[in-house]
Amino acid sequence: MNRARKFSVLVYITLFCLCWRRVSAQSSPVFACDVASNPSLGSLGFCNSSLGLDLRVSDLVKRLTLQEKIGFLVNSAGSVSRIGIPKYEWWSEALHGVSYVGPGTHFSSLIPGATSFPQVILTAASFNTSLFEAIGRVVSTEARAMYNVGLAGLTFWSPNINIFRDPRWGRGQETPGEDPLLASKYATGYVKGLQKSDDSDPNRLKVAACCKHYTAYDLDNWKGIDRYHFNAVVTKQDMDDTFQPPFKSCVIDGNVASVMCSYNQVNGKPTCADPDLLAGVIRGQWNLNGYIVSDCDSVDVFYNSQHYTKTPEEAAAKAILAGYFISFYFFC
Repeated sequence: MNRARKFSVLVYITLFCLCWRRVSAQSSPVFACDVASNPSLGSLGFCNSSLGLDLRVSDLVKRLTLQEKIGFLVNSAGSVSRIGIPKYEWWSEALHGVSYVGPGTHFSSLIPGATSFPQVILTAASFNTSLFEAIGRVVSTEARAMYNVGLAGLTFWSPNINIFRDPRWGRGQETPGEDPLLASKYATGYVKGLQKSDDSDPNRLKVAACCKHYTAYDLDNWKGIDRYHFNAVVTKQDMDDTFQPPFKSCVIDGNVASVMCSYNQVNGKPTCADPDLLAGVIRGQWNLNGYIVSDCDSVDVFYNSQHYTKTPEEAAAKAILAGYFISFYFFC
């Protein structure tokens, strides 16, 4: 398992993302179900937009081999040319504007840059909840414009809503700060701004947001302990009162498409391998209508750095069984 295995995502969300269709008449990158370029695709059930979502997903999954499904469990999802599915890069960032971080986004002479809003901790200090959503709307509009000309994807690993407890954490400026209520309001507003489409259908997204890094995570390297080896020992009260509220609001109030589990352990278990935190809380208690994704190499980290499993295969299995399963969204 190496860096190419970033963001291990359960196969179904990858498969169906590749056949999400835009309704705009503007030019866009070639995507799945491009019947105009390949009329033979019109006979495939998953390309038939008159069918229900569940039927389309079922039809697509049945057409894929096991090896093809495995090839989708990475951020750089491979193509399946025999049924017209092109490759897709999941990794784009938009913490305070569309960013060049990650392979899914590029600037060019056509679009040399995007609006860079203030760092999140400064925006959150305004305590202006309508501003949080307004910034998200502008960011997603620019993201869609970049997608239309092939310079960005539709899935953004943003926002970062970790509770910022210690000013020595180098990424604290990415977060709304130390207050759980403010972080929750920011999470909800920014996610709504990114995702909300022009119609009222909650399953039609402008772009897909991702609330990260779940959970009790705000350490890079301190006194010989780094984020790959850190075990956050947290009481139930501190979890419920401090660390979980932003993620809970992100899922329940923001209806976010994705939650990213973090590198660290919580009370002795890697977050990306903890069925209580993933399937139990995110999906069970909060009813996530989306997918769970790992941070960069998190599955490798709990095998190779934390020695939580004996083999890479066991690590991947534990991650998937812990809750890497999803329901589905359309992009408008």
